[in-house]
Amino acid sequence: MKKVFFAFSIVVLLCSHTMFLKLNTYFVAPNTAIALQLFNGTFEKSENVIDRDRMIDASIVSAGVRKKVTDAQWTEKDSTTFLNFKTGAPGTYVVGVSTKARSLAMEAKAFNDYLEHEGIYDMLEWRKQNNALNTNAVEKYSKHVKTIFQVGAITTDDWQKPLGYPIEFIPLENPYELHTGDSLAVKLLLKGKPLANQLVYADYRPIENGHSHDTVATDENHGHSHNDKANAEHTHGNPEPHSHDATVTAAASPHSHDGEAPNTHKQEEKEASHTHATGQQLRTNANGIAKAHLSADGIWYFQTIHLAQTEEEGLTHESNWTTLTFETTHAHSAATHTHEDDHEHENNYLTYVILIGSIILIGALFLWFNSQKKTNE
Repeated sequence: MKKVFFAFSIVVLLCSHTMFLKLNTYFVAPNTAIALQLFNGTFEKSENVIDRDRMIDASIVSAGVRKKVTDAQWTEKDSTTFLNFKTGAPGTYVVGVSTKARSLAMEAKAFNDYLEHEGIYDMLEWRKQNNALNTNAVEKYSKHVKTIFQVGAITTDDWQKPLGYPIEFIPLENPYELHTGDSLAVKLLLKGKPLANQLVYADYRPIENGHSHDTVATDENHGHSHNDKANAEHTHGNPEPHSHDATVTAAASPHSHDGEAPNTHKQEEKEASHTHATGQQLRTNANGIAKAHLSADGIWYFQTIHLAQTEEEGLTHESNWTTLTFETTHAHSAATHTHEDDHEHENNYLTYVILIGSIILIGALFLWFNSQKKTNE
């Protein structure tokens, strides 16, 4: 029984965590108080909060100005960290967070499983080709995330401003000047230089009443493509996921995340949610560019983990994780479209129908009364 419990603890607790900056809607009104969510877990669920002392940088870019986030702007609720601020003038806004490096020691099997689980296939293949599958690893890792959202109807050029993180995605077009069915190309920078031949994943979560284009796009940057409708179900099996949120020897003992009490919800929920290598599998070209087909309305994200061997003392590998989130809608000019607009258009249409109907009814009654009057005369 103890062995079963220990194995269950490993599955539940040793789960890798991808970091995302998220909003409920990426179309926001000017001069409005909002709360961005900093998820550390999966795109659907945050597993633990992020302490301020882990953050090297947290910035908001708008109207050509980059402002540092203050400690007072952060709050926590349950396992999610919130960034609270008030939007200003209309424009395309960028928010970024970059974390300090931590280290993680893993036995060989746990490391191999982690590479499979996270879709880091190049390193896994290297280990196979070089008879290194039985070699343990000590990895230094850090995470650097961004989100782009639209305030009001006027787009600005802030989306293309690099934040100078160790690794980051830079869109080559404003996502809010595109719409569902288009493709978005991004440039991946590692230490400020284009990163070629890197595996990148692009995926989305649909929005309510969303519109889709079911055509699966292929281009010169795709390693292969998946039908987007199946993305949520696509997994790469992994019996022993691990955590990137504390210094620990994997497969040695269970642990909590950043000092917080471990989350012990059901194993099947963990296995279903902790799968990160989903969606369109892309590979950057010689200029560090990858392109994704925005096939459906939804909240989209690019993600990648650059993992390389290192000669730094006490380490075998160094990884840099990055994600970029934004929203795509079917509107041909997303910058002039908000979710509230849909309801406004519906209300305007209903008002128009009622008005026309009332005019017709009044006219009919007027004619009827007129005819009755003439008959009586």
